[in-house]
Amino acid sequence: MKRALLAMLAAAWLAAVPHAAPAGQACETRPLSTREIERGMALAQATAQRLDASGAQVVVLARAGQDLSRWGLAWSHLGLAYRETTPQGQAVWRVAHKLNACGSDRAQLYRQGLGDFFLDRPHRHEAAIAVLSRDAQARLLPLLRSNALLGQWHEPRYSMVAYPWAQRYQQSNQWALETLAGALDPQARDRSTAQAWLKLRGYQPTVLRIGALTRLGARATQAHIAFDDHPNHLRFADHIETVTVESVFSFLQRARLAGPMETVRASPTIGAPAPEPLPGERT
Repeated sequence: MKRALLAMLAAAWLAAVPHAAPAGQACETRPLSTREIERGMALAQATAQRLDASGAQVVVLARAGQDLSRWGLAWSHLGLAYRETTPQGQAVWRVAHKLNACGSDRAQLYRQGLGDFFLDRPHRHEAAIAVLSRDAQARLLPLLRSNALLGQWHEPRYSMVAYPWAQRYQQSNQWALETLAGALDPQARDRSTAQAWLKLRGYQPTVLRIGALTRLGARATQAHIAFDDHPNHLRFADHIETVTVESVFSFLQRARLAGPMETVRASPTIGAPAPEPLPGERT
């Protein structure tokens, strides 16, 4: 029954948006297959069930969109998921997150349902959740629902490896973290004060070891990767600090702002063997 329902949802999605590119894949011209949509929707369904069971109103939600194992990372992207009620009285989950367009150096904020959030040809069909403290949820919820407040700590200039303590660029995980800081500290009315609060509370960014040739090649060929916001003494030592999903989850637990991270995996195709990775999925 669940398998048939997922197939119907996939067919409906394909019929409604036959040429649409999923979130975060604006450069991808190949439409999603029915099977890809089924897998994404199955993960969305499993995630919604876990979120409903948690009793939470706001959580930090991550996905494994890319294979970052080279850097010792399991998760690539996070957003702030919140519960709201439709005019028809139905409870649904939305995800507020930041995406750059087609490998560009400009990004904007989006609100999406769980289905769209996971329809991104992920490297792994898994999700990670951290339920925020009640106080953090109460402070974040009205902000996430407000168009006027959502972008208060947003910088459109994007770099995938933006320096955590500068304001020239901002990457996706950094926006979510700074927005959380802004919601929790009434004095954090801009990015610099939000970053100061994070530093005071002990946030520690992830350190990536990226050599000069790699940096030069990335900067010359990728508009969305820049290193000129990093201090020279760190950059020239191949010491690149940036905000990762892992560093955010670790900080939230140390600061007692959230519970432990939970992993969600969709049921393989309800009663069938787990499918093999599809050709063209990101690796």
